[in-house]
Amino acid sequence: MEKQSPGAPAGATTVNPGQEAATYNKVGWRLIPFLLLCYIVAYLDRVNVGFAKLKMLQDLGLSETIYGLGAGIFFIGYFLFEVPSNVILHRMGARVWIARIMLSWGVISAAMMFVSSETSFYVVRFFLGMAEAGFFPGIILYMTYWYPAERRARMIGLFMTAIALSSVIGGPISGWIMRTFADGAMGLKDWQWLFVLEGVPSVIMGVVTFFYLDDGIDHAKWLTADEKAMLKRNIVTENVGKEDLHIGAVFKHPRVWLMSLIYFCFVMGLYGVGFWLPTIIKATGVKDVLQIGLLTAIPYGFAAVAMILVSRRADRNRERRWHIAIPALAGALGLILSVIWGQNTLLAMAALTLATMGILTTLPLFWSLPTAFLAGAGAAAGIALINSLGNLAGFVSPFLVGWLKDATQSTDAGMYMLAGSMVLGALLTLSVPARLVNK
Repeated sequence: MEKQSPGAPAGATTVNPGQEAATYNKVGWRLIPFLLLCYIVAYLDRVNVGFAKLKMLQDLGLSETIYGLGAGIFFIGYFLFEVPSNVILHRMGARVWIARIMLSWGVISAAMMFVSSETSFYVVRFFLGMAEAGFFPGIILYMTYWYPAERRARMIGLFMTAIALSSVIGGPISGWIMRTFADGAMGLKDWQWLFVLEGVPSVIMGVVTFFYLDDGIDHAKWLTADEKAMLKRNIVTENVGKEDLHIGAVFKHPRVWLMSLIYFCFVMGLYGVGFWLPTIIKATGVKDVLQIGLLTAIPYGFAAVAMILVSRRADRNRERRWHIAIPALAGALGLILSVIWGQNTLLAMAALTLATMGILTTLPLFWSLPTAFLAGAGAAAGIALINSLGNLAGFVSPFLVGWLKDATQSTDAGMYMLAGSMVLGALLTLSVPARLVNK
């Protein structure tokens, strides 16, 4: 049985639900696995410094505070270039700009091998953030070109499982690289080999992106004319009533600032765990770097499943706020329990698994909030602004955890701080009007 597209004018072409589902399935198989792979290598380059830290600090004579500042300074470069990058992507097209981002960050990530002092550590991390700026918000914007709100959370959820999968894959690989090259080879330390070998995939994917990715529906030669028309009609219908703000107006919009604060709270938890998980596991009594790498894969493996299941449920029920708030509170509980059970590896791993599942599940669902009221150039600037402001937590979080660890000789206070941030994010999410985001 055919139906007329919701909101379409009378007499518009009807759509067979089976054909519509098949078309979105076709789009999903074309885009999501590729974008997922891109984000896996991007995220791996961003957080592999957490593994390099296990040896790099001792070799270079750096403190935990210096590490936390250097890990976080990535996000200063990220913050400064995020909005311009997304505006350029919106005007130039995703294919060229995302390829440029991946090539540049792959080269700079590999250049981490040349770090030899506190200053060079800060400089390279800053330029890595500058190079990667625009990738994630660019993909979120790119999703709005293809998917209406009722399908977007699930697709973003699948895409963002890359955060978890990069750690499932990257943890063991990072541990293996560092153990294999523990005695050095060709004059390089184990952590230097880590940066070199994990930077190469980003360069390769940058080249592939240029030839594989399409700028939007109109450029997709693998779609028929009818399929393109149906997809475009759904996007046009969904954008009715959204705000296409001028770039200047985005910076003054109160909802954009609220979204930025919510995202800041959740990113505090994300990078607190992401940069410090290997250290926390080591503190429970695990010493072998490969075993640490394997154990870090466990929380992220469970998190990947949770991200998919909760995102699907949110789309099915068309409810966003509680599907964000409850995982955020679960993440806070897991962080607190990881402190209480910190001397028992098994119980600590259970708590860290709960924390990682809760924290990571909030992220894809969060992006259903701003994309529910922003469109066009306003979406390009708004998404980038929210992401850049929120990701300043990537600077604040590891620095504060590192500072607290130096001050207290423990990560406990840092975990309590991150738990408080997740609770605040949950409460702010529930303050968003349901009518605005439950679509």
